[in-house]
Amino acid sequence: MGRSNGGRKQCYISVPSQIISSISSSSLQSLLSPPKKPISKRPAKLFSLTKSPKFWLLSLFFCASFGMLKLFFNLDPLTPLFPNLCSTTPRQQQEILSLPILKSESGVGHGREDLISDVRLSLASEVGRDGNGEQRGAGGDMRGEEEEKSGFWKQPDGLGYRPCLNFSNEYRRVSEGTLKDRTKYLMVVVNGGMNQQRNQIVDAVVIARILGAALVVPVLQVNVIWGDESEFADIFDLEHFKRVLANDVRVVSSLPSTYLRKRPVEESRTPIHASPQWIRQHYHGRLRRDGVLLLRGLDSRLSKDLPSDLQKLRCKVAFQALKFAPQILELGNKIAERMQSEGPYIALHLRLERDVWVRTGCSPGLSPEFDEIVNNYRRQHPELLTAKSNLTAHERKLEGLCPLNALEVARLLKALGAPRSARIYWAGGQPLGGKEALLPLTREFPHLYNKEDLALPGELEPFAKRASSLAAIDFIVCEKSDVFMPSHGGNMGHAIQGHRAYAGHRKYITPNKRHMLPYFLNSSLPEAEFIRIVKELHREALGQPELRTTKAGRDVTKYPVPECMCNDANGHSSG
Repeated sequence: MGRSNGGRKQCYISVPSQIISSISSSSLQSLLSPPKKPISKRPAKLFSLTKSPKFWLLSLFFCASFGMLKLFFNLDPLTPLFPNLCSTTPRQQQEILSLPILKSESGVGHGREDLISDVRLSLASEVGRDGNGEQRGAGGDMRGEEEEKSGFWKQPDGLGYRPCLNFSNEYRRVSEGTLKDRTKYLMVVVNGGMNQQRNQIVDAVVIARILGAALVVPVLQVNVIWGDESEFADIFDLEHFKRVLANDVRVVSSLPSTYLRKRPVEESRTPIHASPQWIRQHYHGRLRRDGVLLLRGLDSRLSKDLPSDLQKLRCKVAFQALKFAPQILELGNKIAERMQSEGPYIALHLRLERDVWVRTGCSPGLSPEFDEIVNNYRRQHPELLTAKSNLTAHERKLEGLCPLNALEVARLLKALGAPRSARIYWAGGQPLGGKEALLPLTREFPHLYNKEDLALPGELEPFAKRASSLAAIDFIVCEKSDVFMPSHGGNMGHAIQGHRAYAGHRKYITPNKRHMLPYFLNSSLPEAEFIRIVKELHREALGQPELRTTKAGRDVTKYPVPECMCNDANGHSSG
């Protein structure tokens, strides 16, 4: 039964009282209340936003911004800025996030397209590569095609040569008595830069062996020029040094107490290229009498032509015993890994410092102003001029006696096929002329870095006043490079040449300055012909095995074949 009430219809239902009493109040309420309409979901916010003009204006703004970023930074949307960041360790992530934007010390600002690649350069090598060590990303693929086409990174044929330090039975027999002796001690004081000190330490070990004496850890003379007061253990791993030479020469950290009150006999008159016979004849009797002998200034004092066992000992000291101290080795390896993170790299040892131009009697080739600076300094300090001759600076250059300047280095690398995208690490002191002196090189090869560019904040601080330690870091990064080239001869270049040969003859470019410079000065020579001539002049100067014995007076630590390396053809004769 129902009736109308203000337009609404009400309905009444007759229910027996027994049924009503059996229903709970809540259930009864649910029966009497009208059913609730299902709540409809609101339209998606994104859908409602699409009806707003502001949404389309904002979208257009973001699209335009992304286009500008892609234009200026050349971003690949499929390649993240920090690939595999989540797969790195927490320590690597901290290093990555704290990386500064790299800035080449050359002073030439990198273009915007280098910003991303410069940051990636500072990552550890495993961050920028896949599991197989292959470079990822479109940029890496393009660089790889360019490098493969040039063939510049191809390594020389090492002819199967490998380290081979097999000492004779006689050498081993004499070792037993030498190592037991407690009556003879050799002290040495070495001077010069780090690489010059290395050479003298090598010869000190050999002289101690010739005399049958124990070697007191060499004393490094304080460097007057750089004010470096480093000791042996600050640069080299002393315990490793002792351990490697344990069967050759006994190395002690200091003299026994019984000898401390004695004034050691000092000898500084060792002639250049002294033979083992001369060493024994002049020093052995004095050493047996006094027990201690002090030698200074060993640079080039010991003959380069020694019996086979002593040549092998030289190699053992240079390539195995003289390992850098752990803190130097760690940082040097880190910087090398940062260079390797983008693929192969070149290392250069540039000799562009003022004192180099003064000592060699050469002109830097920057401007008349800088030539006059060098000439004035040379007149004020004639003792610095090591090139005693009447040749003019130009004549010396044509004779191949001058360092290559930045322009000549750039032209040589370009002619030999180095791609413009090549990463280059340069070692050496501050160039005369500062940043401008490197401009010809950075114009051709913009990816130019040194340790200051690659080190993280604070990493170089422990070595701030340690010139030898900084030189050791340069040595490590250069030795690990895919290609190395010095702009001028010197102790560092020679040492790295020997190390790269001993490691399997890795590519080492020896500039043929005397024969190539006339072509550099010939402006009428077509570029294609210039490139052909330069490649031909360096066809046999890329680090191939070269026998030391083909020329007298060669250092075995620079040319370790055949005394210290052997292949299947000469394995028995060199052992």
